[in-house]
Order: sequence, then structure tokens, then C-alpha cells
Amino acid sequence: MNSGPQSVFRALSDPTRRQILIHLAQENLAISDIAARFDITRTAINKHLTILEEGGLIQTEVIGRERRNRLSPEPLRSAFEWLGFFEQFWDSKLADLQREIAKDMQNRKETGK
Repeated sequence: MNSGPQSVFRALSDPTRRQILIHLAQENLAISDIAARFDITRTAINKHLTILEEGGLIQTEVIGRERRNRLSPEPLRSAFEWLGFFEQFWDSKLADLQREIAKDMQNRKETGK
């Protein structure tokens, strides 16, 4: 149900969901295992998992009576590529800031302030 970067960004917009992804990057977990790591209800965790699944960021596998969730990082690529376009602006702004700091330091050195 992944509809591109929008669904990925929606999934990543919540800090709890981002933390869930970090846990799933370390190991596959059942809902109960995930819920035990947070101070929210299992129902709330299930809603977060649904949004992560809609974003394509996790996959669920049924093993017996248990549903194990695992990270599916491939959709992050589309978000990463979209953000990558803006890297040129960050690099430019950081270079500008570095130049201004260097000028300020030189001025302070010359004036003794």
C-alpha cells in the first residue's frame, strides 16, 4: 500500500513510530514485545504498526499464533532521495555560516575583542 514518499513521511512523522523502527532494526518483534517497550497501550502500538505497514516500512509475518514485525527499509530510499535534493541548500548554508564565523574570528583577532 506504499504510495511513495508521502506515506513514508507520514509513517516517520511520529516519534513513537521512529522508535519502533529503531527497535525493529535490531530484531523482529511481536506486538506484545514492542508494547512492553513503550508506556502506551497495545491498541496504540497496533495503530502505529498499521501506519508503518501502510508506509511499507515494516512487514508482518505470522508464525503460529504470533505476528512478528520486521523492518523493511527499502521505502526509506524514496524519502532519502527526495531529501537528498535539498542537501545542496544545507551545504551552501553551512558553508556561508562557516565563512561568517571565520570572518568574525578574524575581526576579533584584529581588533583584540
